[in-house]
Amino acid sequence: MGAWHPPNSPAAAAAKSDCWHIYFGDVHVGTIARRSGAPVDVDQWGWRCGFYPPSHNGRHIEGTAKTFEQARADFEVAWKEYPPKCSEADFEEYRRERARTAWKYAMRDAHCKLPTQMPSGVARCFCGTSIDIKGTSPHIYAAHMDHA
Repeated sequence: MGAWHPPNSPAAAAAKSDCWHIYFGDVHVGTIARRSGAPVDVDQWGWRCGFYPPSHNGRHIEGTAKTFEQARADFEVAWKEYPPKCSEADFEEYRRERARTAWKYAMRDAHCKLPTQMPSGVARCFCGTSIDIKGTSPHIYAAHMDHA
């Protein structure tokens, strides 16, 4: 039988949730989640510590645990080792990638073509600004970075 937690306690909330996203400021740095489809006789929780771009270069730490509480404790140990290996540029690249992705989906939702989809290489942003291929990234960072 599972552990009992007082109603409205953090542990009770954790027991009801299947997935937790962990943020360092505005950067998603990890996840703790119930392992979908895991046999009942193996660890039921998985955790991952890392974010893009360091994780894209193989720098991430992950593991499994029997309980949410153990997964959280394991994540906290891993997190103490992770940030010293990251630069401010890593965090900034995460923010830029988040802005580029949000912008791309906003363009799609507004039924706007990207400059790369136009024969002329010039398109109109959903905000009304004319952009070309070379000016797309600078435009995103100047006009849409805070909205992502």
